[in-house]
Amino acid sequence: MEAILNFDLSILNWIQENLRCGFLDSFAVILSYVTTSGIIWIVAGIIMLFFRKTRAAGIILIAALAAVFLFGDVLLKHIVNRPRPFTVNTDIDLLLKAPSGASFPSTHSGLAAAATTVLLAKKRVFGFIALALTVCIAFSRLYLYFHFPTDVLCGLLLGVLCGLLMLWIAKKTKLENKLTKKYKA
Repeated sequence: MEAILNFDLSILNWIQENLRCGFLDSFAVILSYVTTSGIIWIVAGIIMLFFRKTRAAGIILIAALAAVFLFGDVLLKHIVNRPRPFTVNTDIDLLLKAPSGASFPSTHSGLAAAATTVLLAKKRVFGFIALALTVCIAFSRLYLYFHFPTDVLCGLLLGVLCGLLMLWIAKKTKLENKLTKKYKA
């Protein structure tokens, strides 16, 4: 575990020493606010519910977000209970108020990856936009010194797996057929 911690800290410290600048400071802070609690993805899922063509994708998206929250925040964070990087290296000046809770896995990254997975499978154009946003979110968690790189990677993996699981469940239950089926009166 010591080798992983040293590897993680070397990446975080390299980012701090070589990439810190006013533009990225502002970008990371704004992105953190916009993506707090997965609100951007939840809103996207809710909006999708209002349109017949995107309703199934919206349900799958919201279910994938719920799965990431359940497996990531409720289970893994409490089981692993990894401290956040800024508690290990206290010499860092944080740009935002320190988040509470454990570091592993990165929920921000997990939620973004789940949304991206679903959107790439169901609404490809939105999926590519989500993918670009996911990369930015994952980087911002490192830039802000809120998560170790392995937390972010595992969060991304968890998100992809939850997205794929919900897509599989939707396919097995024929969710789209049920939602688009026209009923005769």
